[in-house]
Amino acid sequence: MSQLDKIRELVELREKARMGGGEKAIQKQHEKGKYTARERIEMLLDKGSFEEMDMFVTHRCYNFGMEKKQTLGDGVVTGYGTIDGRLVYVFAQDFTVNAGSLSETMAMKICKIMDAAMKMGAPVIGINDSGGARIQEGINALAGYSEIFQRNIMASGVIPQISGIFGPCAGGAVYSPALTDFTLMMEGTSYMFLTGPAVVKTVLGEDVTQEQLGGASVHSSKSGVTHFTAQTEEEALAMIRKLLSYMPQNNMEKAPRVACTDPIDRKEDLLNEIIPDNPNKAYNMYEVIGAIVDNGEFLEVQKDYAKNIIVGFARFNGESVGIVANQPMAFAGVLDCNASRKAARFVRFCDAFNIPLVTLVDVPGFLPGTGQEYNAVILHGAKLLYAFGEATVPKVTVTLRKSYGGSHIVMSCKQLRGDMNYAWPTAEIAVMGASGAAAVLYAKEAKEKEDPKAFIAEKEAEYTKLFANPYNAAKYGYIDDVIEPRNTRFRIIRALAELQTKKLENPKRKHGNIPL
Repeated sequence: MSQLDKIRELVELREKARMGGGEKAIQKQHEKGKYTARERIEMLLDKGSFEEMDMFVTHRCYNFGMEKKQTLGDGVVTGYGTIDGRLVYVFAQDFTVNAGSLSETMAMKICKIMDAAMKMGAPVIGINDSGGARIQEGINALAGYSEIFQRNIMASGVIPQISGIFGPCAGGAVYSPALTDFTLMMEGTSYMFLTGPAVVKTVLGEDVTQEQLGGASVHSSKSGVTHFTAQTEEEALAMIRKLLSYMPQNNMEKAPRVACTDPIDRKEDLLNEIIPDNPNKAYNMYEVIGAIVDNGEFLEVQKDYAKNIIVGFARFNGESVGIVANQPMAFAGVLDCNASRKAARFVRFCDAFNIPLVTLVDVPGFLPGTGQEYNAVILHGAKLLYAFGEATVPKVTVTLRKSYGGSHIVMSCKQLRGDMNYAWPTAEIAVMGASGAAAVLYAKEAKEKEDPKAFIAEKEAEYTKLFANPYNAAKYGYIDDVIEPRNTRFRIIRALAELQTKKLENPKRKHGNIPL
């Protein structure tokens, strides 16, 4: 065989590998409105940047006649490329090959690029579209999953890990996305669950569809398992690219700074009028966020889950920040189990990857009731408390209106090592609201008065004057400054500039024991 013949053979083998499960299987994938693994990678990465690895790997299974079903690449496309010129590693499961089922060699391919990503300090993106473990391989497939999970755990907080669910993801396969930093699901074509509808029917007698059990809408609004959803694969891949733009390559770096065209001293007069005179009336926190961040751009995380708290990425003067904000439009902005958990996870991600935190506070307290207490609101609230207290990144907190009791503490207060704590003149920082405080403090005296209601109203007004303002907290230095709302953008940018050289380390330890 001549050299040219060998080169021709290489070209033919490459072409064969790129066809995955063959033309019919590719056509079937397209008919479902889904792209192939390689098409997805091409859309995700910078044009022409993808370098594929292990194209010629095949499985080693001889059970159930599998030796007769050999496909180059074995159901996953792996390699590296760039997004906006920055190195990333990627794997995409190929549903056209054995329904993307995971084999021992497929796991080996995925682990190989995860190991490379750790060595190079670059993000890993996994595109999941798989029928689960390859049953013919038995324990070897399970061992393969375990190898991937162990790497997910070791990479956590070291390099960003993003999972895209572009089809089925069931059984043990769901744990890899659950261990990564962010998960994105496709509306209508993806689902995630540990046990499928058939098992649910057998064990519980419950009739449920795949979509009802683990579709994108369920996990984005009810469980909080997924952080983003998309209607088209193009939209999903563009979202992953955008998400990465707010992150550093690894935990030793800072997120890339972008040129800022939005004036840093831009005043927003609408903020001077946004807080209603009636303390029980809501306003939209999204308006505040949009008014103060660069160009009004905000990438929200888990927008349909626990809507009483808002988390997401934005920029101030080109610097990437994580925003945590109570939302008065949803349950008056109270904290509950889900909101606490959602915010705590986001805060810990930002802290792990050197992304400063800007916290906007308007919180009347924790949601009361047996539903919350039985679901361990104490532990979930402690998660948020722990996350803010543990974080060593720059932390800027702005209290807009209410900040009462325990909820004041957990929202990045001064004692949780808040670096710069501002308040608007409308801020009310106290143990509880005036009506509750007056009722507790003067209950006995009120009974002795001719008009108990008038007496309590008078005491309520007294309490409001004394405590329903930011100046009492400022008197003790718990608030660093009371600022004019329209200057909020400028003051945050100034604070972040001051905190550029912040150095703070936690005590040396193996790891803390966060309340789970």
